Amino acid sequence: MQIGIFTVGDVTTDPTTGQTPTEHERIKATVAIAKKAEEIGLDVFATGEHHNPPFIASAPTTTLAYIGAQTERIILSTATTLITTTDPVLIAENYAKLQHLTDGRVDLMMGRGNTGPVYPWFGKDIRQGINLAIENYALLHRLWREDVVDWEGRFRTPLHGFTSTPRPLDGVPPFVWHGSIRSPEIAEQAAYYGDGFFHNHIFWPPSHTEQMVRLYRQRWEHYGHGPADTAIVGLGGQFFMRRNSQDAVDEFRPYFDNAPVYGHGPSLEDFTEGTPLTVGSPQQVLERTLSFREYVGDYQRQLFLVDHAGLPLKTVLEQLDLLGEILPDLRKGFAEGRPAHVPDAPTHATLVEAAGGAQDSTVYADGDAATGTTDRDLQDPEVARILQGEL
Repeated sequence: MQIGIFTVGDVTTDPTTGQTPTEHERIKATVAIAKKAEEIGLDVFATGEHHNPPFIASAPTTTLAYIGAQTERIILSTATTLITTTDPVLIAENYAKLQHLTDGRVDLMMGRGNTGPVYPWFGKDIRQGINLAIENYALLHRLWREDVVDWEGRFRTPLHGFTSTPRPLDGVPPFVWHGSIRSPEIAEQAAYYGDGFFHNHIFWPPSHTEQMVRLYRQRWEHYGHGPADTAIVGLGGQFFMRRNSQDAVDEFRPYFDNAPVYGHGPSLEDFTEGTPLTVGSPQQVLERTLSFREYVGDYQRQLFLVDHAGLPLKTVLEQLDLLGEILPDLRKGFAEGRPAHVPDAPTHATLVEAAGGAQDSTVYADGDAATGTTDRDLQDPEVARILQGEL
């Protein structure tokens, strides 16, 4: 069982002080939180991807590479990589490069994104969100597994004899989770490829999470990847802890009431009753988190959102210290009664082992010294015309 945290990188005013962090402060805080996560023994740190205020989560590979250089063990991931508006060629190259730089400590979660304006910013149509997610991931899947790709689709220019570089570390692509809040098509996509399915598990009631995970497990088995209970499932979650439960409620209430995503709506009490948000003592957070298995079964990854809604860095680090205190009991609780055939979350090491060992995946090509052009490139008529000065 992998336990970790994720951030969406929001820049939100602290309602108790009226202070809003600068982008610089928030970016630096993200690094401090990731380093703290490794210090307390968490397994995963993940960052979202946003391209608009009030977020600082653009360029996730830059952030993760910087964190990777200052950590040794923690897995670096995304929450989520925008498969709809980011060119799959760039995803293939950027995350393979990150995989090399971190010695395999990277996987990524794919998602459509829930910020409507981002689609036209990158020349895409939000009405094609599902189709973009399906087509772009189909291309990405091939780019990481085939040295030379010929491809043509609806949403980008064709590829002729294309090789994505660098090739995946040890010949094994990063493991992919498909993240979704409400789209059954994404659960279907994850099941089709035998990838992981990550349910946001924050804003919706447990019954919705149960339905989405059940669909994914059923389709996983349908596609021949194994019994439904061997499917690779991840959940999100939120908590706020203090040693005294009433102190937690009193301190968190102004943040909840003014949060951009759920403020000025249901009360804190109604929200904690109807969703997985837990505000209380460490024991309450422990028991509530372990109860998630009651409706999704044994699963592989649990990530918490802890640095949102304007919470200051000092408070977030205190939350992580409290999480570190209950971490051994969380691990013990998740292990109790877990069937032996339920797999662990994939890692680079286990994927390499399953592939029969590490392989040098470098594509050694004889290219022109000035342009890098190969004979294979000259087979593309348009490239040949450019090189001959006709275009």
